[in-house]
Amino acid sequence: MRIRHVIAVSSALLLAAAAATAADDTRNLEKLSKFQLTGTSMDIPTIPQGGKKAENIRAFLKNVKVPQGFKIDLFAIVPDARHMAIGNNVGTVFVGTRKSKVYAATDRDMDREADEVKEFAPSLRMSVPNGLCMSPDGFLFIAEHNRVLVYPAAEFFYETPDVAAFVVVDQGQLVPTEEESFNHGARTCAIGPDNKLYITLGQPHNVTPADKVEAYRKLGIGGIIRMERDGTKREVVATGIRNSVGIAFNPANGQLWFTDNQVDGMGDDIPPGEINRLTTVGQHFGFPWYGGGKTRTTEFQNSEPPANAVFPEVEMDAHAADLGLTFYTGRTFPAKYRGGIFSAQHGSWNRTTPVGARVMFTPLKEDGGAGKTEVFASGWLDETTGEYRGRPVDVKTYLDGSLLVSDDKAGAIYRISYGN
Repeated sequence: MRIRHVIAVSSALLLAAAAATAADDTRNLEKLSKFQLTGTSMDIPTIPQGGKKAENIRAFLKNVKVPQGFKIDLFAIVPDARHMAIGNNVGTVFVGTRKSKVYAATDRDMDREADEVKEFAPSLRMSVPNGLCMSPDGFLFIAEHNRVLVYPAAEFFYETPDVAAFVVVDQGQLVPTEEESFNHGARTCAIGPDNKLYITLGQPHNVTPADKVEAYRKLGIGGIIRMERDGTKREVVATGIRNSVGIAFNPANGQLWFTDNQVDGMGDDIPPGEINRLTTVGQHFGFPWYGGGKTRTTEFQNSEPPANAVFPEVEMDAHAADLGLTFYTGRTFPAKYRGGIFSAQHGSWNRTTPVGARVMFTPLKEDGGAGKTEVFASGWLDETTGEYRGRPVDVKTYLDGSLLVSDDKAGAIYRISYGN
């Protein structure tokens, strides 16, 4: 009885502490939306950028292969580094995580290495703030697990713990709370050429149960939604997606491209991973009838698939876990890379022989479709032992035309540059 009593008291204390934290977060958010101080300490935690860890990462990067004329360096040490957004003026790199923190990395002396990495907006508590995107006018949007906030003038306010913040989607309103899941709950976002906010919503199953398909379609779970930047006029723009963790717009024609992760448990070599292109609002990309590419799922093999299902522009290696992607908009890389797609492969977790942990490049053809994909950077996977020395997550073109690559395993951001 005594043990039960202790457990009950402990549970009650934990619930009370969680409620108090949530209340503090609500109060702080209300203050920040009025540009008021929260009383949070001005001593913002920072991440050391030197020492043994930096030395080890730099030593390992000598094993990473990039094309002739390119080089890869350590840009910043950032714990759990996931998706990134680049500031438009200072070039601050805002970095999301699948935990509770977002970081800001700043290169103050312009030597193309971050001098300072610190927590962003520490007066707020976030939950899986994986999805970050920056608008052309400097508004930073952060898509959490089940909330979306916007930070106007993020590059102006980020030096202090109190950063102006406003609600775009209230907590519990991005997906119904009963559909919250730790599986496939990392969101990504992008601002479209229509100035609307686009968000990916992974569905929480390996294969969606049949009785959930219609409800998920209407909600945009297992799809991509868009809304005005203030959160109004929400609509579903794409369905039939298992779990997209990377979206980007082609600046040449405004079309939306995205990665999609395929069904697990079907074998080492099937189904393929995907890079897709949305050409018309409302397109269906085949899941759960197709587990990846044109591979049918066991669960839906006796059910008629949508007649208008759109198949991927690129079929990638099975289970390589294709995540972030970006269109190269810089001018320092050779001409063949300009306007093409760089994408990150996180690496397989359930394949007999591991595959992935690479940065890939996909050129575009004159008609706007995908050309032949090739490996651009590799070496984070030790093919002898199967050990990951790093796991790329996201890629972004930096202001100087270099390519930034985030890595949540090593807790780092790399910079790939060309020439001198």
